[in-house]
Amino acid sequence: MAIGPAQGPGRPWAGPSPLRFWTTLHQPVPSPTSPAPVEAVVPEQVDVLVIGAGPAALAISAALVEQGLNLAGLCEADPEAPWPNTYGIWGEEVDRLGLGELLEHRWSNSISDFGSRWGDDRAQVRHRRDYGLFDRRRLQQHLLAPCQAAAMVWHQGKAIAIEHHRHGAMVSTACGQTIRARLVVDATGHEPVFVRRPDTGPVAGQAAYGIVGRFTAPPVQPEQFVLMDYRADHLSDAERQEPPTFLYAMDLGGGRFFVEETSLALAPPLPFDLLRDRLERRLAHRGVQVVSVEHEEFCLFPMNLPLPDLNQPVVGFGGAASMVHPASGYLVGALLRRAPSLANAIASGLATPGLDSASVARQAWQ
Repeated sequence: MAIGPAQGPGRPWAGPSPLRFWTTLHQPVPSPTSPAPVEAVVPEQVDVLVIGAGPAALAISAALVEQGLNLAGLCEADPEAPWPNTYGIWGEEVDRLGLGELLEHRWSNSISDFGSRWGDDRAQVRHRRDYGLFDRRRLQQHLLAPCQAAAMVWHQGKAIAIEHHRHGAMVSTACGQTIRARLVVDATGHEPVFVRRPDTGPVAGQAAYGIVGRFTAPPVQPEQFVLMDYRADHLSDAERQEPPTFLYAMDLGGGRFFVEETSLALAPPLPFDLLRDRLERRLAHRGVQVVSVEHEEFCLFPMNLPLPDLNQPVVGFGGAASMVHPASGYLVGALLRRAPSLANAIASGLATPGLDSASVARQAWQ
């Protein structure tokens, strides 16, 4: 059920690219006879600076440029770096969004199982609705396309400080760059750079360990998607008294399957080693062995973060705004649904004469 971090792991900037990428040049210390270094040019103030490069950042960036706003992005790595996690969505959700072509797989045979014994179908739930798995690269490129068309500038660096004034803010990066914007959107995930939220105590985390690979026998039925399989017949009686985990799995076709052992929500979260052990034992109990592994997935994110301060001058989106569904962990569908309305509220606020940046941010939070 992995949602994934707001920003994937970085890779070296390889340019050139359709994206415009602004980097700060590190000038050598001049010798007494060498000319003074050229001062870095500080770009003019943009309408909105979006921090991050994951699904949340790209979703709101795409929606903002479609409002005709002058946009800049700030991220620590290439915004085209591949995202590491899988992203699922129910069929009717993606159909309402008109984005069905972005799915890599779609299943009509979608089930959950809450039985305790292998082969006990009395506790099996047939969802009678399609489930889809996004093609991560296609989704990423879909969101980048309007940014590229608008010649959106991406700054490479780590945001470390922000200074607010009546009609905007200045964001400073670790390498000494300053970016000026009328409004800042923080989409850096559940540990945001600038968004503030109250501390209300322990937060439950969803933890999952999964693999894409080939197996000696199908771990699920052909053309089947399993949302939750809580059957625990592979565990001892004592282990069944411990926090439960479930199998999230799907047939990817061509003899490939994705299987993932998931702890829905627990504080503190279950460790990956335990999840890996339970997955291996679950498969072995069904007479299934792993033949080859194409990809390992380690997923950990908070489920019940408190809502942020809705009066702060930085606008959050995605995990930074506590948008992860607190009962399921899903996020991407909400990003795609809500980005256009948030972008419209921001554009409306920025177009209102005399409205200061803090008021625009409050309007956006609402």
